[in-house]
Amino acid sequence: MKRSTRSCTRSRTGTRTRSLALTAAVLSGALVLAACGSDDKDKSSAKASTSAPAPAAASAPASASASAPASAGAFNDADVMFAQMMIPHHEQAVEMAKEAPAKGADPEVKKLAATIEAAQAPEIKLMKGWLTTWGKPTSAPGGMNHGGGMMSEADMTMFKASTGADFDRRFLTMMIEHHNGAIAMAETELAQGVDPAARKLAEQIKSSQATEVQQMRQLLTTKGGGAAPSSPSMPGMNH
Repeated sequence: MKRSTRSCTRSRTGTRTRSLALTAAVLSGALVLAACGSDDKDKSSAKASTSAPAPAAASAPASASASAPASAGAFNDADVMFAQMMIPHHEQAVEMAKEAPAKGADPEVKKLAATIEAAQAPEIKLMKGWLTTWGKPTSAPGGMNHGGGMMSEADMTMFKASTGADFDRRFLTMMIEHHNGAIAMAETELAQGVDPAARKLAEQIKSSQATEVQQMRQLLTTKGGGAAPSSPSMPGMNH
């Protein structure tokens, strides 16, 4: 009996030992797998963190182009008056230029008229944009929107009724006076205005229209149109 008991005891002990060893092996394997899983997860997280694109930075505001409206904080009364008076002045020049294709006779006069229209029509839109940005009306109060060299209604009626060589002469004579008025207005802006865009346009008007005045004087001389006005007449400035 004692031998049998010892045999059973050894059997139970061996079984328990094998069971503990198996359990330890299983636990060890589980720990290894868990550790591997944790490492893989950490590596995956690190990889995702490293490879994930950084949030896009807020884009800087686009810089204003040269043709953008003037700044709302950089203008004075002279800038406002320049735009308010030059708009109707340009509008009348464009109105006169549009008559040339049908009523003019001289190709050079027609070409000049087309040049004037192409230059001044976009400038009208530009100046209206400034006034909108500045929160100002597009016309001057109290009838002050008649700049120097503007033609009267009677002048425009006679001008539109003319044709051929008579039209060419009237166009050149009237446009010289008109341009001289614009040059005087541009010089006032350059002397008193502060807005960079308005001053730049004033400089362009002064330069381009002075060149066109010389061209028109030459055309009047060669076409026998007589003497051209030598200085700006500014009836509108007195209104």
